[in-house]
Amino acid sequence: MTDAQIGLVVATPVIMGFALMLHRMGVLQLTGTISAIAASGVIAAILFFGQ
Repeated sequence: MTDAQIGLVVATPVIMGFALMLHRMGVLQLTGTISAIAASGVIAAILFFGQ
């Protein structure tokens, strides 16, 4: 794995966790949380396999 792929593996769960915490705090609605998690997962997968 390259450094960029390792960075994606580390950063993506952090972003997803941050979205979940914002939802628990009442800042994000459920649909916003789901779309943020899905978008970050799709983007990370595209970038991971594009490396």
